[in-house]
Parts: sequence; C-alpha cells; structure tokens
Amino acid sequence: MIHVLAILTAKPGKRAEVLDIFQANVPAVHAEDGCIEYTAVVDVEGADPAFGPDTFVVVEKWESMEALKAHAASAHMAAYGEKVSHLMADRAVHVLTPA
Repeated sequence: MIHVLAILTAKPGKRAEVLDIFQANVPAVHAEDGCIEYTAVVDVEGADPAFGPDTFVVVEKWESMEALKAHAASAHMAAYGEKVSHLMADRAVHVLTPA
C-alpha cells in the first residue's frame, strides 16, 4: 500500500474556496482503480502546533504506485489543478510506504 500526505497551503483566505473545489473532485478520485482513501483534513481547533488557517492536508491511500501514477495523470486531477493553481501558495507531497 502507498500512503500520500499532501500538505497544501492556499493563499490567505482562500482555503475554503480550494476545499470546495477539492470536495467536488472527491467522487471522481474515489472511483479510480486502486483508491483506498482520499480525504482532506484540517487542524483541530485549538491544536498546538497547527498548520494554520490556510493549510489543509490530503490523506491518501493507494493499492500501488501504478494506481497513484494513474491518479496523478488523470484528466480530473489536471482539471482540479487548473481550477486551484491561482489560489495556492505552497504544496509539499510526501509519498510513503508502511514501515
């Protein structure tokens, strides 16, 4: 199994808009072969340390690297990227495997 943690930071005040676009894309991702989990999470209110009000983390699980590569190359992910690129400030993607 492949795990992905994508730490995404929107431009100030734009996280809600990005999350709306993200959520609209979730059903297409869940329908992909090899998708086990794909969800966005935000800080628990009052948590310390915290990522902050403009950041969210996408937690993903995939059956294989091939499934993840197909996901990255999908038309709906390209469309999502086009819709949010002007709203984003930073992005860090970590592809992991169980220890």
